Amino acid sequence: MTELNVDLLRSWIGRQETLHDRVTRFPVAALSATLDRDDQPPAAGDPLPPLWHWLYFLPTARQSILGPDGHPARGGFLPPVPLPRRMWAGGRFTFHQPLRVDEPITRVSTVQDVTIKQGRNGALCFVLVRHEISGANGLALQEEHDIVYRDAPGAGEAPAAPRPVRTDAVWHRDIQPSDALLFRYSALTFNSHRIHYDRRYVTETEGYPGLIVHGPLIATLLIDLLRRNTVEPVKSFRFRAVSPLFDIAAFSVHGAPDGKGGAALWARNPDGHLAMDAEVTF
Repeated sequence: MTELNVDLLRSWIGRQETLHDRVTRFPVAALSATLDRDDQPPAAGDPLPPLWHWLYFLPTARQSILGPDGHPARGGFLPPVPLPRRMWAGGRFTFHQPLRVDEPITRVSTVQDVTIKQGRNGALCFVLVRHEISGANGLALQEEHDIVYRDAPGAGEAPAAPRPVRTDAVWHRDIQPSDALLFRYSALTFNSHRIHYDRRYVTETEGYPGLIVHGPLIATLLIDLLRRNTVEPVKSFRFRAVSPLFDIAAFSVHGAPDGKGGAALWARNPDGHLAMDAEVTF
């Protein structure tokens, strides 16, 4: 079992990073194609859809410093958590105004908290990062990003109990998580985490049954389902990953108005259980 130096990890709280970028057009067109949308080519001033800011401020770690899992070696802006498995656990967003195609953008990121917990199968380390992204007209969105680190799977590790899923969907779409879909999203976000493209690594080293669908991709598919069924502008969004989805079987995304000026969204795994839940306010 991996030992964690709590004081060292928590010394990262308050660390900041500032990055600059521009909302270029090709990633917008490429993600539209990846989501199988029939959008018009992006033009200057077009609003960037919610969550598509993940196409920008991409990591550019040199090849020589990548670790065994494809991520940069631990340390730098994020704390050097020694646990080998890293997942995107959830996030919360407040949208003040849209980012727009061709405008310069800035992201200020802060490590807000580092928390150690004991799970059923070993230690868990949660890192909370806050991002504030501004465009030409000031603050556009605020994001809280939950990262969880876990120990390597032990022999006979029991999976978490499945959670029931809602059955009152008004909107629905089936998703086939092909190798091509996962490759395209990894490429668009310059994500070299091997769990999304290296089948031997993810099954033999991390012990999963197949390639893992990116948490941000699932969240983006939930928002995309909303965009296909309503034109209401999104004021806030929050999502929480409940169980992983793999490329070995189709899954589905669902949604329904909540009657309170927003909507509930969720992803259902092939066994009919909850994989991700989300809430939107308009």
